[in-house]
Amino acid sequence: MKLAPDDIRRLEEFLTRLSADTYPEPQSQIHNDITRRMIEHLPTWITLPPGAKVLDVGCGNGLAMELFAQRGWSPVGITINADDLATCKAKGLDVREMDQSFLRFDDGGFDLVWCRHCLEHSVMPCFTLSQLVRVLKDGGGLYVEVPAPDTTPRHQTNRNHYSVLPKSGWAELILRSGIGSLGTMDMGIRLSTGGNDTYWAFFGRKSGKEG
Repeated sequence: MKLAPDDIRRLEEFLTRLSADTYPEPQSQIHNDITRRMIEHLPTWITLPPGAKVLDVGCGNGLAMELFAQRGWSPVGITINADDLATCKAKGLDVREMDQSFLRFDDGGFDLVWCRHCLEHSVMPCFTLSQLVRVLKDGGGLYVEVPAPDTTPRHQTNRNHYSVLPKSGWAELILRSGIGSLGTMDMGIRLSTGGNDTYWAFFGRKSGKEG
């Protein structure tokens, strides 16, 4: 399929309208704790070399990037939110204004792509996943974490959440994107305001030569 100029124009206009729905990542002890815990979990499924290149997709206020740097890795973050961009730059982090579906990186440049609570913001998650995997080295790692639908917060009603899919749907899309093997983890969360939430974590390796 080849997009005509009018197709491209309409797509760009649609994405521009949606950009008004973005918001900065609020400080959250739950999210900070999970970020730390899942980074600690990384060595159980992938071994990254010293200086490993890590792409943090939807980097928020930069916590994960700071933790990656402490481990001797080289993180690059992307975001389309102006407040998060400014916060990360003020910390001296390497952050770019970039949409997760349109990555301006060469093929196979990263050892790890970290995509925590960002993929649900994609209007075309199948394409977005293909681009996340494109920039991975063969055998590189993909970490995806998304919220489950129909929990107390009702994530599917969030105006900036366009893809809140069932767990099996996410797993299938990730495997179709070029991930050769996939591990999963369910995270049940008791909310301080009452009720429950669930996040799903997916750990994959890009098909090809294992690093």
